Amino acid sequence: MTYICALSPQDNLNYEGIDVSSWQGFIDYRQVKNAGIEVVYIKASEGKTFKDPYFEANYKNAKANNLKIGFYHFLTATTVADAEIQANFFASVIEGKEVDCKLAMDYERFYGVDKNEINKIALAFMKKLKQITGKEVIVYSNLNNIRNTFDTTVANEGNLWLAYYSNSQDLININSVWNTYIGIQYTSTGRVAGISGNVDRDKFSEEIFTTDFDSSNNNVNDTNKQIINYVVKSGDTLSEIAYRYGTTVNIIAELNGIHNVNLIYTGQNLKIPVKLSDSQENQTGEIIYTIKRGDTLWGISRRYGVSVQNIVSWNNIKNPNLIYSGNTLVLYINNVNNNGIIKYIVESRRYIKPNCI
Repeated sequence: MTYICALSPQDNLNYEGIDVSSWQGFIDYRQVKNAGIEVVYIKASEGKTFKDPYFEANYKNAKANNLKIGFYHFLTATTVADAEIQANFFASVIEGKEVDCKLAMDYERFYGVDKNEINKIALAFMKKLKQITGKEVIVYSNLNNIRNTFDTTVANEGNLWLAYYSNSQDLININSVWNTYIGIQYTSTGRVAGISGNVDRDKFSEEIFTTDFDSSNNNVNDTNKQIINYVVKSGDTLSEIAYRYGTTVNIIAELNGIHNVNLIYTGQNLKIPVKLSDSQENQTGEIIYTIKRGDTLWGISRRYGVSVQNIVSWNNIKNPNLIYSGNTLVLYINNVNNNGIIKYIVESRRYIKPNCI
């Protein structure tokens, strides 16, 4: 007999991952990273008011160890209104955090709500969250719910992160509103160095990452791009600014923490990624540099023709010998007044000292 696999990965599952919450307690992310884990989904919130007590520690320590980070919310809504409230709450918890992966909705307990209302609730949460954050939202679900509960309106709104603990080769001739998944949670009893006890283990494809994380020409972290500072003028829109500098509205919004892409104001400072060949970078002299493995402040200072002392001052660095791969530095190049004095603005938020052991 010939079988057709109706539920399969959308692409190769090349990224090893875990998903964590307060159940895991304190996690040594240095060991997790060394164990080969690349992606960590962190529980941020549940319901309308509950913030996971380990959320901040998990985020800071995973970030400090250069893991790719995603966030998920455990949805408990029983009405559409509740779903939108919870979307707002989730967005408020993760506000200001850097995220590499698509946001995830974990909706698996339905509290007696009928199927029609379940789908309305899921769709309302996903749409509201995307509207607030500008980010894509995926659905974490098990085989039973994707076959018997969720409908095409939900499947069309976001990709699937499937919880399935048997052999994935057994997913043959499965009737589901999703035909593919971009992540699979394949066990709840995984073991990883740095974590005491069991942890969910996952495999993800490249589609799990946010659209501004990929390797396209619009990637903010592209080595062929630098960041300039743009002051919004009367009549400007994000779409016009994005077109002018060859980037996208979503990338500008992500880089500047903008939640409503239709709301910018005159005089607002925006960071815009531009190609190295563009001349605008010299108009302000501001560059946002992402620290790479092996970098030193002395090497960076030689590369850009500035002093170590200035870099330390501009970024409020406490220990010049301690910088972290993946963090960013603000540099001011060719920004000299008539007296030969370098003009700069101290931006302490550019240097984030990781909370690690």
